[in-house]
Amino acid sequence: MGGLRGFWASRGDWIRGVMFALGFLVIWGIITLPLYLFLPRSDVFKDVSAVLQSFITALAIAAGGYFALFKLQVFRNLQPHLTISHEITHRFIGDGYVHISVTALLHNRSKVKVDLLEGFFRLQQVAPTTDEEIEQLYEQVFEGKGGDEHVQWAVLDTHTLFRKKGELVVEPGESHPETYEFIVSRGVESVLIYTFFRNPTYPGAGAAKGWQATTVYDMIPVSYQ
Repeated sequence: MGGLRGFWASRGDWIRGVMFALGFLVIWGIITLPLYLFLPRSDVFKDVSAVLQSFITALAIAAGGYFALFKLQVFRNLQPHLTISHEITHRFIGDGYVHISVTALLHNRSKVKVDLLEGFFRLQQVAPTTDEEIEQLYEQVFEGKGGDEHVQWAVLDTHTLFRKKGELVVEPGESHPETYEFIVSRGVESVLIYTFFRNPTYPGAGAAKGWQATTVYDMIPVSYQ
């Protein structure tokens, strides 16, 4: 399949190249035809040569910019880019509860600062889960019922963050820890922690485009360790 996709990709590049060449010939004809028709014959070749030189120069600059932008991706790091990692700890408190501390470490890998305005932490229960619930989740994801791309574990808690502009800024090459704490029932044995921060440069309010991290975390009672 990879070879087939590569074939069609290369074929697409070849077709685009042919179309570009045809477009160049059409534009060249539009430019040179008036010169050929209306200028004296002695001046035609001189003017055509000057126009051709200018046009080729402009075309080379445009082609070089296209190649640098889309092929070499030299401007990629001018866009914000974060990586998120989780640091998770837990402790049993009282007779029936567990305290979970989640730190999302936001690392700025780009060359521009990132001004984060919106994000959230979500805590979901993985275990214990009954066989019937697991079968329903399997059907939703793997048999296309409900259109879910991921297993939709039961949500225990969600914490949404909103920041004013300039409040949460991660400078290039630096990291920022963002921590939130959950308290759940002691009967919860395993949780999935999902963190998401929206890309502030992505167009559209509330657009689901940004950076995320997912971690499954097991909580083993002290008596079992």
